[in-house]
Amino acid sequence: MLFMVEMDVNIPLDADPELVAQRKADEKAYSQKLQAEGTWRHIWRKTGLYSNVSIFDVESNEALHDLIMALPLYPYMDMKVTPLNRHPSAIREDDT
Repeated sequence: MLFMVEMDVNIPLDADPELVAQRKADEKAYSQKLQAEGTWRHIWRKTGLYSNVSIFDVESNEALHDLIMALPLYPYMDMKVTPLNRHPSAIREDDT
């Protein structure tokens, strides 16, 4: 199942800088692991914002929920999740 997830990160200005730095490093490692596995298929930065648009390929709603909840920066995020379906006019058979 494909999902588009828009993630907006809002780290409080008074957050502990060491904790934030560690969470950012953990987030990068976790996201790159999921990308290498093919679960986190695409990630794009929104220009000028601490936000991204990502495409996930997971087996279920619950799998996506668990993945999102495990993000180290999750406590600082607002998210919008959109399920995706193949468009009948799509020409690439390998992007389902």
